Amino acid sequence: MRFARSAIASRRTRVRSDEAKPGDVSADLISGGADQMARLFDVRYGGFGSAPKFPHPAALQFLLARWHDGKGGLAWQREIVEKTLTGMARGGVRDHLGGGFHRYSVDERWIVPHFEKMSYDNSELLRAYLSAYQAFGTPLFREVATGIVDWVLEVMTDKEHGAFATSQDADLTFGDDGDYWTWTVEEANGALTARESAVASSVFDIQETGEMHHDTRKNVLWWKQDPASDDEWPVLRTAIKKLKAARDRRAAPFVDRTAYVNWNAMMAGAFLQAGAVLDRPECNELALKGLERIWTDAWDKDHGMSHVLGRPEPRGMLDDNVQAAAAFLDAHEASGDSAWLDRATLVMKYCNQAYADTTAGYFDIAATNGTAYLATRAKPVQDAPTPSPNGVAGLVLARLAALTDSPEWRARLDRHLRAFAGSARELSLYGSTLLRAIDWAVQPVTRIEVAGPGGDGPACAMHLLALRTYRPRKIVVRRVAERPATTVCVGTSCSLPVSTAEQLAALLEA
Repeated sequence: MRFARSAIASRRTRVRSDEAKPGDVSADLISGGADQMARLFDVRYGGFGSAPKFPHPAALQFLLARWHDGKGGLAWQREIVEKTLTGMARGGVRDHLGGGFHRYSVDERWIVPHFEKMSYDNSELLRAYLSAYQAFGTPLFREVATGIVDWVLEVMTDKEHGAFATSQDADLTFGDDGDYWTWTVEEANGALTARESAVASSVFDIQETGEMHHDTRKNVLWWKQDPASDDEWPVLRTAIKKLKAARDRRAAPFVDRTAYVNWNAMMAGAFLQAGAVLDRPECNELALKGLERIWTDAWDKDHGMSHVLGRPEPRGMLDDNVQAAAAFLDAHEASGDSAWLDRATLVMKYCNQAYADTTAGYFDIAATNGTAYLATRAKPVQDAPTPSPNGVAGLVLARLAALTDSPEWRARLDRHLRAFAGSARELSLYGSTLLRAIDWAVQPVTRIEVAGPGGDGPACAMHLLALRTYRPRKIVVRRVAERPATTVCVGTSCSLPVSTAEQLAALLEA
């Protein structure tokens, strides 16, 4: 690849690893965090730790970046990512009929879930599966991501108002313990032909004795093995559709339609990635509609974001503001509309006024709103289980610094991360979002800048390719110009411009 000195190179402060001290932001934190995660990895079933086993999508994104940065070296980071995502995809923690994931697995094998489905889990898992598909090209990961999108569109979306629901319950009544989601042999046979039942039972391990302790006849559908022959695959696909239709005739668990700003922003950001990677324009349309509603209904320039769409109170939570800012940056990169960058900037400037501590870092609650939550103000940095607000704030600051090349945002990022560097060492797996922000600070950012006319044409094709290509720490800038031209900058060096998607693909591959 031919590079020229960049005029837009980000200004970054580097700390040599041999000079690192407690509180320093260095590459040592990155390698140390990855090593700690490796020690917790379940080499047999994937995931981290033992039962109960929770998804850790931020950790998978962090390790995926480590693998990409270290291509040509050890492949253990890829093994962790692939084995974990595959284990969850084959387990009962994934809904094989309707798409999406249940909250966590009660066993180490990912088979028996707690059946509640959460918006925040599925938004983060959607991003993880999309990124892994972009990086590895694994068809299963695309299939899983498609299933999450389909479930969200079918069950969790208020398309009229542009909002995403909060969760879908595990049960209908107290004590039924997932009966809606599970199957007896008789129930499965009643929905399928004899051959369909034989294939589905073999693949999903539907037996007279199932996995549910409260009713041993009940089976969790999990992918025990592939169909025995090629001609069984279409039979299985038909069986899945029939089982889904039969389940749809059951009374379904309650869906909480409360539209929390933070979780809506998370899902909107994930949908923007899905729109590009899966070629689903409806995802982009819905996400942008939802983010526009967050801006018009939830934002107040003097008081920040409200917590629930359509309700002026309560407000004052850091998480609503930083998650909205992150999604606005996603919208800016996906659409090329500079208004979204302006909005993210305004939100983070408000955070600097309302949440920033004099010693760096952000409090979780604005000083003027603390009494509304009956809680002591704190500076959360642990993913528990949603991404930590200070970790997300770090990612937003890093992206603003890269997108604007502003010394102000870079200085704010460095100060912010120094305040939490010691916590990153201690938290490791549980501070994965913070580690991702540190990764942005100490490793080169890839900036793909696409210029050209709007509408269909070479510039549009290059913009879409830039969005679809996996690179850790990537920003995509779309500018209007008379002629199509794209440059790729890595750190402080930039390529010569190219003018077609084919040329850009070759450049990115190189």
